Amino acid sequence: MSDSRNYVAIDLGAESGRVMVGTLSDGKLTLNEIHRFANGPIEQDGSLRWDFDRLMTEIKAGLRKALGAGQGAASIGIDTWGVDFGLLDARGRLIENPYHYRDKRTDGMMDAAFALMPKDEIYKHTGIQFMQLNSLFQVLALKTQHPDVLAKTSHLLFMPDLITYNMTGEVSVEYTIASTSQMMDMGTGQWSKAVLKALDLPQSILPKVVPPGSPKGVLKKDLAKDLGTEPIPVIAVGTHDTASAVAAVPATTDKPWAYLSSGTWSLMGVESPKAVINQTTSELSFTNEGGVEGTIRVLKNIMGLWLVQECRRHWAGQGQELDYSQLTEMSANAKPFQAVISMEYGDFLAPGRMPEKINAFLRTTGQAEIADKGQMVRVVLESLALRYARVMAWLEQLTGRTIEVLHVVGGGIKNELLNQFTADATGKTVVTGPVEATVIGNILMQAKATGQIKSLAEGRAIVARSFETKTYRPKDRKAWQAFGKMAEAILRD
Repeated sequence: MSDSRNYVAIDLGAESGRVMVGTLSDGKLTLNEIHRFANGPIEQDGSLRWDFDRLMTEIKAGLRKALGAGQGAASIGIDTWGVDFGLLDARGRLIENPYHYRDKRTDGMMDAAFALMPKDEIYKHTGIQFMQLNSLFQVLALKTQHPDVLAKTSHLLFMPDLITYNMTGEVSVEYTIASTSQMMDMGTGQWSKAVLKALDLPQSILPKVVPPGSPKGVLKKDLAKDLGTEPIPVIAVGTHDTASAVAAVPATTDKPWAYLSSGTWSLMGVESPKAVINQTTSELSFTNEGGVEGTIRVLKNIMGLWLVQECRRHWAGQGQELDYSQLTEMSANAKPFQAVISMEYGDFLAPGRMPEKINAFLRTTGQAEIADKGQMVRVVLESLALRYARVMAWLEQLTGRTIEVLHVVGGGIKNELLNQFTADATGKTVVTGPVEATVIGNILMQAKATGQIKSLAEGRAIVARSFETKTYRPKDRKAWQAFGKMAEAILRD
């Protein structure tokens, strides 16, 4: 590799968004954060929504900074969280602000769907873990509660596709983000006619599906002029943020490995050449989501550091501002193995009053309530690590292989206490890094699309050369195994 190219990555998460520039030169990648902004839901007409105009304003501000440096860019790529979408009318206008996946309008929609098509049948076609936030149940809620809005809809675009549409005018959806919807047949990689027909949902509003690495047009002339640049190509990267994060896993050996994308949500799984859809994956609620280069991400969605984030937000609202490093230090000094919670407990999904919800769960399971903040955070982290251990055992059962290494990527790797707990609970070697995996995977797919690199394997080798990793080895295995047995007796899941 002799040429040097700049790529712009727009990465939107549930808490924050950023615009970054990656420079790929001489087999190494460097990153430069250009613009960061807060993200989160707004209250609108009694529902949780995304403020799309504000998101686009922030994205344009970041692009203006990134492209105004005069260095140019080979392309732009966008990735976001999954399942949420915007609706366009016949004139191509956004009908309303997109709903937030935690909005309560999907309450009861799973049961409504199962009355129309058996749960096992839906899973057989889609291979997706059942969660009420899935796009399928969001669209069913739309049909049930707001048929007037659905009648106006010409196109449904997932969040990265909606952003791309506003930048280029291109109407299409990228495969990895579409695969999170539970409206796709994972055997064909196209929309599931059977599921949509059974639930009486219109396939006509679902655009064509394009693979990761596809061109998505170029910046509109007026937008390019406003940003002070030429019409730059926009690439459909792995637009689901986890697809991009997994693409950046620096796995360069033949040792069996699993991945864990750690952040607000934890997504833990393995890469597979095809979807794994059977009675076992159904019973264990595993999901099959599209990856890059024809891979399937067989994984489990786990409520991750959301509980810690919500506890911190609650305490800040009471005038007790604590950053994550302070909370982690407090939890490191707390007593081990004092209680356990279920990361799957339904009340934890919605925002607000998280410490109260945790204590309510402890009461219902016969455990003592917690007043100390550090102790509460430690219980969350220990419980999360135990969930990782359970999922690791299931992955080995599904694959028939002993997994030797767990690669952990994403912002959650900054919590070194959780990383060590993960090694201790799973009994596996844990390798963390890079923290900016989502952005890196975004950039790698742009580099592949523009011909600067040839394959994902080449890209992962570049990641391994370019970014530091840290290794954690299991300790205190007997204590963690005893804690696991105690937890099993309490939770009985």
